[in-house]
Amino acid sequence: MSRSILVLFAALPILSVGVLLVGLRWPAKRAMPVAWMLATLVAGLGWKTPWVVVAASTLQGLVMAASILLIIFAAIFLLNTLQQSGALLAIRQGFCEISPDRRVQTILVAWLFGAFIEGAAGFGTPAAVAAPLLLALGFPAMAAVVVCLIIQSTPVSFGAAGTPLLFGMATGLSGADSVSVWLGQEGLTLPGFLYHVGVRVALVHAIIGTFLPLLLVGLLTRFFGKKESWREGFAAWPFALFSGAAFTVPYFLTALLLGPEFPTLLGSLIGMVLVVVAARRKFLVPRTVWDFAPRAEWPGYWMGSLEAGRADERARMGLLRAWAPYLLVAGILVISRIPQLPFKTWLQSFKWTWSSILGTDLSAGIEPLYLPAGVFLIAAAFAMVIQRVEAAAAGRALRQSLGTLLGTSAALGFAVPMARIFINTSANEAGLPGMPIYLAETAAGAAGQAWPALAPVAGAFGAFIAGSNTVSNMMFSLFQFSTAEKLAFAPALILALQAVGGAAGNMICVHNVVAASAVTGLGGQEGRIIREVLIPFFYYVIFAGLLGLLLVRLGI
Repeated sequence: MSRSILVLFAALPILSVGVLLVGLRWPAKRAMPVAWMLATLVAGLGWKTPWVVVAASTLQGLVMAASILLIIFAAIFLLNTLQQSGALLAIRQGFCEISPDRRVQTILVAWLFGAFIEGAAGFGTPAAVAAPLLLALGFPAMAAVVVCLIIQSTPVSFGAAGTPLLFGMATGLSGADSVSVWLGQEGLTLPGFLYHVGVRVALVHAIIGTFLPLLLVGLLTRFFGKKESWREGFAAWPFALFSGAAFTVPYFLTALLLGPEFPTLLGSLIGMVLVVVAARRKFLVPRTVWDFAPRAEWPGYWMGSLEAGRADERARMGLLRAWAPYLLVAGILVISRIPQLPFKTWLQSFKWTWSSILGTDLSAGIEPLYLPAGVFLIAAAFAMVIQRVEAAAAGRALRQSLGTLLGTSAALGFAVPMARIFINTSANEAGLPGMPIYLAETAAGAAGQAWPALAPVAGAFGAFIAGSNTVSNMMFSLFQFSTAEKLAFAPALILALQAVGGAAGNMICVHNVVAASAVTGLGGQEGRIIREVLIPFFYYVIFAGLLGLLLVRLGI
């Protein structure tokens, strides 16, 4: 079979997602079963992957989907609990006291608070926390999801205390003879090499990410403003650029001085302090307050099935009591993700594992205490106590949460298994690399010396498929390293571009989109959401590629 035919076959499941989900606007619960079927057929017939591996991959994906569904349920349950208690009203009023301007609120909640949650937990958790908060502030559900997906970029490479590099990339490179030989020649250890990669990752992200809040508010006013104007968003450029730099400057310095664990955590914390103080003192804040049109004028597709913006006004409470459950979430996530503390090992020791699925080498597992879902449920129980939620109100929150979850199960139940089949085609009888590597090798062969411009695209492709920057780095790091050696590029730079692209791919990966849609009640709108996020996605990968070409010339 010719290479062009194999490339077409390998791309078919991904193309089907684009055509059905984005082009024809099918809901994910209809589009993803088709993509799963195509992936199954291509894997079994084109790649000659044993059918038992295909079936085991599907089961592995279902276990992973169950983990995501647990997170979605717990996040919605926490939101509904706070709605029942009246805490959301207090939170909304607190943000309005800082600034009633929706552009400022977007930067505070999505860009900075979302980045902090990413630094602590990673794995798409920011959308589960920040999007419902924006919904509570009175944002349209569609706007809340879009802005929270856009920030799933700059913070992601150092999310979950550096997991995408320290685990994902390290796993992808470990044990390879070519890597070991090269490290020996350079006098480096793998952790030392990853430090150099991390500094370059932070540099590229910092340059691109500084402008992301400006693009964020521009998109907000263009697609969700009454005048549909880019200008209204860009009018906030001094505050937006200040907010970008307030995060990215300490972010880069942390990567340079401390390594890959804490750039996102420390950058977002420092940024939040600086930006909140600036907003309270009206420093660089736009003089004209911008808001959405009245709710009655919103198109129907802006609004989901959840009405968290209409918080129960029967209760009045202080900001500390209202915020306490989210502060508890942030605190537990931080102390349970820092590898130097013992809590991470202890929580991960409680794990249900399915080894050798159907007799294959594949396995899957769930860590119930380590999952963010467990943290959200603890916070919900805590909220019931300190905010005095009655049993009847808690029951309503539970029923609403379960109802929302049901509409999401079908989409994730096919999306994740499709991704696992695609990735696991490396175990085939045709003597071919797995489908993702085959596509990447073909692209690298065609690009030649222009590969630095496409290296981020490969990373983004991996994240789009796998739903994770960590998995993208595991899948493509050795390939990127080998390509860099073959084409005489600095491996640290090419791997950095891989990591940056993998972070950007989180904006549009189906897993994240479905999860973010679910926590705001927007199930069925996944294709529209991806279209809204394509502009910042292309901004990120294109400029990362151009920076890659520039840094190659500069020998960085």
